[in-house]
Amino acid sequence: MKTYLEKANTLIEALPYIRKFNSKIIVIKYGGSAMENEALKISVMQDIALLKLVGLKPVIVHGGGKEITSMCGKLGVKSEFKNGLRISSKEAVEVAEMVLFKINKTLVQNLECQGVKALGICGKDGGLLHCEKQDESLGFVGHIKSVRQSVLKDLLEKDFLPIIAPIGMNENYESFNINADDVACEVSKALRAEKLVFLSDVEGLYKNYEDKNSLISRIGIKEAKELIKHTQGGMLVKLNSCVDALENGVKRVHILDGRVKHSLLLEIFTNDGLGTLIGGDL
Repeated sequence: MKTYLEKANTLIEALPYIRKFNSKIIVIKYGGSAMENEALKISVMQDIALLKLVGLKPVIVHGGGKEITSMCGKLGVKSEFKNGLRISSKEAVEVAEMVLFKINKTLVQNLECQGVKALGICGKDGGLLHCEKQDESLGFVGHIKSVRQSVLKDLLEKDFLPIIAPIGMNENYESFNINADDVACEVSKALRAEKLVFLSDVEGLYKNYEDKNSLISRIGIKEAKELIKHTQGGMLVKLNSCVDALENGVKRVHILDGRVKHSLLLEIFTNDGLGTLIGGDL
């Protein structure tokens, strides 16, 4: 009986959050171990399906960095990084597009299995992501100039869950690889999302990454900007995206450990949550 009561209390605890976020858009950047471990993948798909079925409007942006690197190695395509971003030749973009397409359709399949209508697209579809070259030294890495939000709003209104692969085009219809964190940020801004959630391979933000006891559970924009000065690599890209999103209409940003089963539900539907919450009015 105690176990049953605990389950009931968990559902009751979630009730005000379900009410608060009903019909609200939540953009989820999905990557890291949560994409590579099959048990975690099922867990994340269950979480996202539940969010959708209780009335929220999730939008997924996925990465695929490790699989792209692996495929580049198999095909003999050079793969290098600069400041956390992949240097992309035309050949590397072709490999990225191929790998991301496979990942995208697998995610569609997994969510359909959970009873959710999912539709996989990339930034080239419907002119969703219009971009330009970010930096000559990075090759065909795109900087997003605009997001055609009507593409996503139409899908959401028709009860589809959009799953976005981070490939875009410029005005000359050339393909560009885009950092998935940047895509999630720009999409969340365009949709004025209630939340932007990053599922990553870290527990959250740390005051000092070397000290695992320095995990930050809640932080405001000012403190996040200070933290940027002491951050490097991939987390620097992510943290910049977080601040940019908050300064442009997104209400809350969460950085969660995707290696923890159901971290997404625990963060959104419980009082304590997990990971780091970044909010403008904290």
